[in-house]
Amino acid sequence: MTVFLTTPDSLTEHTIQREGCTVHYWLAGPEDRPLVVMMHGATMDHRMFNAQVDALLPDYRVLVWDARGHGKSLPNQTAGTLETYARDMLAILDELSVDQCVVVGQSMGGYIAQKLYQIAPQRVQAMVQIGTTPIAKAYNPLEIWTLKFTMPLFNIMPYGMFKKMVANATSIVPDVQAYAVAAVNQIPHEEFLRVWKTITLAIDSKGMPDFKIKVPLLLMHGDQDKTGTIRRDMPKWTDIDPQAEYHVIPDAGHNANQDNPARANALLLDFLKRHVG
Repeated sequence: MTVFLTTPDSLTEHTIQREGCTVHYWLAGPEDRPLVVMMHGATMDHRMFNAQVDALLPDYRVLVWDARGHGKSLPNQTAGTLETYARDMLAILDELSVDQCVVVGQSMGGYIAQKLYQIAPQRVQAMVQIGTTPIAKAYNPLEIWTLKFTMPLFNIMPYGMFKKMVANATSIVPDVQAYAVAAVNQIPHEEFLRVWKTITLAIDSKGMPDFKIKVPLLLMHGDQDKTGTIRRDMPKWTDIDPQAEYHVIPDAGHNANQDNPARANALLLDFLKRHVG
């Protein structure tokens, strides 16, 4: 069984100084192998990919991080946008002299991965999206209003109640729920509100009709993921990016790669073998 409350011994911690925040990231694997970058969802941290780190090594080089405002990348003094997060990761890639990588994003991390590709498509060799939706899609105005309405709601909700809600919404597996509580416990309430504002601004009713992802693309979500419109919209992603490969992970909630790592890893490794080598 994968342990999510600690960092794998195989990973080496690094930092990079960015505007308003020291961003922490972890590396492992041979430098001459393709780099797989994995970006966590809102309120999570690098440990949510522990099972994927174990599966990818030693065949790939892996990079996980605590995005600004999460985990060890606190305090954070700069309000984040998707572009802020994406440029943080691009700065890490520059520091490592990595020209291209595979980007894996879960939930908010998926939005960041898409924004990174939009900014610098030449840096992305392939992409994996877990439990997220396309930023290119034009969403129903009522759905956008509902999403933005969560900001004042979360502002007045007791933070302890919110943390329990996150755990229940994140996973259907008790050990993963316990990890989710531990992860969100690291984040001050005011920082969470900044993070959540990024989510509310990630999609809109106009969409981006001209934004296409032109690299190999793997899509997956849990069969019991009840977050937002993920189960409705991920199957339709191929309307935007026809090359996308879509899969449903059985016995899994929002953090599908944690709830059912065996199935998620099998899909990830097969995808990488076929498209990256």
